[in-house]
Amino acid sequence: MASTISLCLLLAIILPTCFAQRLQWELQGQNPWQLGARQQGRWKHRQQQFREECDIWSLTAAEPFRRIESEAGVSEYWDPTQQQFRCAGVVVLRHVIEPKGLLLPTYANAPHVTYVVQGRGLFGATIPGCAQTFQSETRFEKGSERRFRDEHQRIRRFREGDVLALPAGVTKWVYNDGDSRAIAITVFDTSNFQNQLDENLRLFLLAGSRQMQEIRGERREGARHLEEGRNIFSGFDKELLAEALGVNVETVDRLQGQNDQRGNIVFVERSLQFLSPEFLSPEQIRREELEREARHRGRDNGLEETFCSLKLRHNINAPSETDIFNPRGGRITALNSNKLPILNFLQLSAYRVVLYEHATVGPFWTVNAHSICYVTRGRGRIQIVRDNGRLVLDQEVQEGQLFVVPQNFVVIKKASREGLEYVAFKTSDNAVVSHLAGRTSALRSLPAEVLANSYLISRETALHLKQSRRSIAVFGPRSVSRREEERERVATIRDNE
Repeated sequence: MASTISLCLLLAIILPTCFAQRLQWELQGQNPWQLGARQQGRWKHRQQQFREECDIWSLTAAEPFRRIESEAGVSEYWDPTQQQFRCAGVVVLRHVIEPKGLLLPTYANAPHVTYVVQGRGLFGATIPGCAQTFQSETRFEKGSERRFRDEHQRIRRFREGDVLALPAGVTKWVYNDGDSRAIAITVFDTSNFQNQLDENLRLFLLAGSRQMQEIRGERREGARHLEEGRNIFSGFDKELLAEALGVNVETVDRLQGQNDQRGNIVFVERSLQFLSPEFLSPEQIRREELEREARHRGRDNGLEETFCSLKLRHNINAPSETDIFNPRGGRITALNSNKLPILNFLQLSAYRVVLYEHATVGPFWTVNAHSICYVTRGRGRIQIVRDNGRLVLDQEVQEGQLFVVPQNFVVIKKASREGLEYVAFKTSDNAVVSHLAGRTSALRSLPAEVLANSYLISRETALHLKQSRRSIAVFGPRSVSRREEERERVATIRDNE
C-alpha cells in the first residue's frame, strides 16, 4: 500500500514536468517566426538571386518621396526602388500622428523595428494565439447606468526614445494621448525569411484607407505595392462577410468603409476608454490579476510562456543604457537580442549614436549587417568607401534624412558644430562592428612590423598609428600639442626619404 502511494506521488510529480518540457520543445520547434530548414534554404536562394544586382557605386542621403495624408496625421515613405534600399532589403516609413490621433490597425508582411523620435502614447500588438488578458469597462453616458466589459490583448505605453519590435503578420495600432505630435520611423526588413512572397512591402489595413501623394518625381513601377487602397474587408462580398462575422449588412458597410475618407490616421473625439496597469492602483491591479486568473484557469495554450509574454519595447535614450561613452566625443547605445530577446526572432537591432561638437565615429565596418541610419538631430559629414577603395558617399546629412551603409562598407561620421544624433537600424540581431581606430581597432591588433612594411612607414610611425586613439569607437575633436605636431612632421619627412 505504501509503495503504491509513493509511486502515485512520484508520477504526479514527474508527469506534469515531462509534459511541460515536451510542450516547451514543441512550441520551440513550431515557432512561427523562427527560421526552419526549408525556409532557410528558400531565403538563401532569394539572397543569392539578388546578389548580382547590388554592385553599388554610389549612395546618397535620402528624404521621403511619397506621403499619405490622413485626417490626423501623415505617413511618408522613402523610395523602395532606390538601389541602396533594394540591396539592403528594407523599406522605410515615417508616421507623424497628431494629438488624439489613432493609427488604425494594420499588419505587414515583414518584421519591423520602430524608433520613437518624438512624443508619447499607447500601442497595441495583437499576437495570434494569445489570450485577451486585459479588460476595459465603459459606462454609457446617455441617461443610462449600464456598463460593458471588453476583453483585449495587452496595451503598452511608448515614449520618446523607445524601440518597438514586431514580427510579420502581427496587427498593431497606435494612439497619441500626448499634447504634441508623435513621430516614429519604421524599418521593414522585406528580405527577412518571414516574408516569403517577394521583396515588396505589403501593408494590410484592417480599417481606413490610404491615398498616396507624390512629394517629388514620378511614380515608379517597383513601388506599386505602396499605392492607394482600402482595407481588407472592402474586397469581400457583403452577404458572405456578414454571415462569416455574424453581423448585419449595415455593420459590414461600416467595416468596408467605402465612403470613409479619413485615411489610416483618424481623430478620436473622446479619449480612448480602456484601463491599463499604468492607470490603476496596486489594489486594482491585484484584483484584476485574480479575476483574470480565475477566468483563464485551465485554459492556457502554452503561448503565454513564449511570445505572449515577450517584451516588445525598450528605451535607448536613457543615459543609463549607454554602452560606450566618451565625455569629449559622445555616446553609443546598442539594442540587440541580449537586451530585447524578440529581436532574435526578427534578426534586427538598433543603435543610437550621439556625437558632440566636431566628434567622430569610425572608420569602421559592420561585419554581418547593413545599417540604415536616420538622423534625428544636428548635422554631420558622412563618407562611405566600398571594397575597391572607391568613395561612394561624401555628403553632409541633416535631421530627417536617411542613408544606408551596406555590409562591410567602411564609414566615417563626423559631427558639425551643432553635433549629430542618429539611430542606426541593423539587419542582424547581434551586429558585429570592426573598427579601424581606437583601443579595439584592427590596426591596433596588428604587429607594428606588419604595419611598417604594409604602408612603407617607420616603426615609430607605425606605433603612433596604433596608439594615437585610446578611446573606443567615439572620438572627441583632436587637440594636438606643438611637440606632437613636430614629432609627426619629422616622422613624415623620414618616411618620405
